[in-house]
Amino acid sequence: MSAEIICVGTELLLGDILNSNAQYLAQQLAKLGIPHYYQTVVGDNPERLKQVIEIAAARVQILIFTGGLGPTPDDLTCETIADFFGVPLVEDPEIIEDITEKFAQRGRVMSLSNRKQALIPQGAKVLPNPTGTAPGIIWQPRPGLTIFTFPGVPSELYPMWQETAVPFLKSQGWGEEIIHSRSLRFWGIGESTLAEKVSDYLNLLNPTVATYAGKGEVRLRVSAKASSETAAEALIAPIEQQLIEIAGLDYYGADDDNLASVVGKLLRESGETLSVAESCTGGGLGQMLTDISGSSDYFWGGVISYDNSVKVGLLGVNPEDLDKFGAVSATVAEQMAIGVKNRLGTTWGLSITGIAGPTGGTNEKPVGLVYVGLAGPGSDVTSFEYRFGTIRGRSLIRHVSANAALDNLRRKLLTR
Repeated sequence: MSAEIICVGTELLLGDILNSNAQYLAQQLAKLGIPHYYQTVVGDNPERLKQVIEIAAARVQILIFTGGLGPTPDDLTCETIADFFGVPLVEDPEIIEDITEKFAQRGRVMSLSNRKQALIPQGAKVLPNPTGTAPGIIWQPRPGLTIFTFPGVPSELYPMWQETAVPFLKSQGWGEEIIHSRSLRFWGIGESTLAEKVSDYLNLLNPTVATYAGKGEVRLRVSAKASSETAAEALIAPIEQQLIEIAGLDYYGADDDNLASVVGKLLRESGETLSVAESCTGGGLGQMLTDISGSSDYFWGGVISYDNSVKVGLLGVNPEDLDKFGAVSATVAEQMAIGVKNRLGTTWGLSITGIAGPTGGTNEKPVGLVYVGLAGPGSDVTSFEYRFGTIRGRSLIRHVSANAALDNLRRKLLTR
């Protein structure tokens, strides 16, 4: 038993709209333990949509369509599905009544074009839309095949899925097992290196372990299939612990954790405080920290020292060192960290200075060169050099720089 997600809309193919519906439905299918191996995106073209239906209906038992249910001429999903299976469209009077009432609630009169949304394949059941005017359908055009259609608007799709589709699937015996996942997060190690370290686990069948990477971090997804979430977690737990032990300090958290939240927890537990001094990240590090609710318990503030005059005037960086070593240097990073720590009176000072590009690099100091400074209790101060390269682009260099700074503080807090 498997499902396929088919998203209809030329705007998806053009990249004008992010296909968040596919992600949502994939997650929901996993919760029901329904595997799916294919996702298809097709434009608003009847012939190409029929080709997609022909291929999908031959390899899965559940087809889930999103998009193409509106009142405009290019909304052709139901019409095309009915035509493919050789079934006429019929107008459902209850849908007409529902749409008319919704328009009346908004002080409007239903237009003639909206009657199109009341046309569904003969024999199909209506999948109610509690918020919008486009209903979906639940239809079994032949034994062993079930079709769902949903509008493309996520705020309409989500309640329709939860309120109608899920109960229907469970009533048919689907969802007796669920697929539950745990995402383990790592920083400071490459995907291939981590994969080599945990290679013995990548061939497990239940739970399964898979690697994926993005924006400087690596994740291990541990997924188990079981009768309940509790049973799945029992399968995942021992594997998770073994993977964490193998990774050591490169592991920093799981699921919704991020480096800012993990650092914040460590600072709160130790009763210590943090301030930051930023150059190339322009406040990005401070934003990451203040994105965490309650961060005022440990984060006191920061200085965006973009110009050298601010480094000297507010942070006390030695102007002779700026002339000799440049703003992007280990010496300046350390002085920035010391300066903000002393200026704000915090336990820790964390700094970043670098060349985010795309301009400003030289042979000696290329784009992507970043220094992180870390000043701790007493006279403890150190710096870290990174060469992120130009291929990452300005935004990503700034992102990984801020996370690298947080990671260094995390490691220090755990190992001192």
